[in-house]
Amino acid sequence: MTAAPLVVLVGPMGVGKSTVGQLLAERLGVGYRDTDEDIVSARGRAIAEIFVDEGESVFRALEKESVRTALAGHDGVLALGGGAILDPDTRGLLAGQRVVYLSMEVEEAVRRTGLNAARPLLAVNPRKQWRELMEARRGLYEEIATVVVATDGRTPEEVTQAVLDAVELKEA
Repeated sequence: MTAAPLVVLVGPMGVGKSTVGQLLAERLGVGYRDTDEDIVSARGRAIAEIFVDEGESVFRALEKESVRTALAGHDGVLALGGGAILDPDTRGLLAGQRVVYLSMEVEEAVRRTGLNAARPLLAVNPRKQWRELMEARRGLYEEIATVVVATDGRTPEEVTQAVLDAVELKEA
């Protein structure tokens, strides 16, 4: 039998998947893994650099493989990159997993990230592009989610507790 994550976090960039994922892992007494960090570590380059130098399609292929590997080999808390759910095969792999969609509205995204150009998909007119990304992705996040936890106006600790409550996991 292969390992499977205890919880998989999905949601848009800047929603706090990494922060909440680390807090969840600590409170549950399990390991934490982030597929974006896996890609950066394996390639020795920032995601923004991969996007610029090799293109989005190369990054998405790396992301798909990273998610597949992590789903098969990690039994703690797993955070996926914001666009990982775009791939139909990845969505298929998430079926049957405990998937938590961390959601936020555009105003919260502006407050948290400043919607700056360091995000490769938001380089021009960031607010408009964020809205368009969310229009394209929201349904996919909801489709694969076991539960949805809104993060607007909440601290990372409050979101972590809401996730624990929503998926009925007990702390270590």
